[in-house]
Amino acid sequence: MRKPRITVIGGGTGIPVILKSLRDKQVDITAIVTVADDGGSSGEIRQALQVTPPGDLRNVLLALSDMPKLYEQIFQYRFADSDGALAGHPLGNLLIAGISEMQGSTYNAMQLLTKFFHTTGKIYPSSDNALTLHAVFTDGFEVVGESKIAKHKGMIDHVYVTNSYNEEEPTASRKVVESIMESDMIVLGPGSLFTSILPNLVISEISQALRETKAQVTYVCNIMTQRGETEFFSDADHVKVLNEHLGQKFIDTVLVNIEPVSKEYMDINQFDEYLVQVKHDFLGLQDQAKRVISSNFLNLEKGGAFHDGDLVVDELLKIIEVRT
Repeated sequence: MRKPRITVIGGGTGIPVILKSLRDKQVDITAIVTVADDGGSSGEIRQALQVTPPGDLRNVLLALSDMPKLYEQIFQYRFADSDGALAGHPLGNLLIAGISEMQGSTYNAMQLLTKFFHTTGKIYPSSDNALTLHAVFTDGFEVVGESKIAKHKGMIDHVYVTNSYNEEEPTASRKVVESIMESDMIVLGPGSLFTSILPNLVISEISQALRETKAQVTYVCNIMTQRGETEFFSDADHVKVLNEHLGQKFIDTVLVNIEPVSKEYMDINQFDEYLVQVKHDFLGLQDQAKRVISSNFLNLEKGGAFHDGDLVVDELLKIIEVRT
């Protein structure tokens, strides 16, 4: 029997948690990764070389690879602050950027690197061009650039993307639409709603594919609200924003963590962007999605509240088993 096909869409540090747990399961995995990051090392590299930002791709590559611990440490090594032009850059970011330039595209680079690092699944940038994220706030003010969005006080009305280095309409990278259409399940998140998940979904080809796919679309709702993005949001608010951006209720299932997070536990110095636990609105969720699964998906670690990848994946596989 063929393996179930699961495509995970997002970026940041959220989806690697899910991908690590999926890696050991009997599933065919595809990761579609955002290319709108313009901060930190990724932002400097994309500006200098006009390539897609490598940071989120680096994290996904590590999550799906069986590379020995020493290789991982080399790949993740970050140059010291005293290292001049290289200061703060992870070696893996430079490697991805260099191979992207050598191969002529980030798509080609990732196909080479997935073989080199023996990854379990396939990794596709959502677009082969670096994208610029635009956020339009409810007061009409527009912020340009993913790294600047959280600095503007107010509620985001909607986001959209443009190509960073040409005037053409943003397009999906090769195989992305095909993967969405041929999947048994699409997993959105976990991750920053406006800056990790939506930058992929607002590419017109991807949004159209998500509206048309017969795959089970599952959203893993965030555990904590995020400063400058989802302050005061309930779980239903998260799903409503996704549906509004695609113009229809396309989410089939929402996974919601109901295990409480103690305010005293969170390390506000290390995780200052995360504010309070997302409020529950189950009536609102039932209006926005076909099914809601609420359970303990919590992993408390190093002063932060994260998803437990194994618990989430166990639930995802139950959904697929019922569906197939």
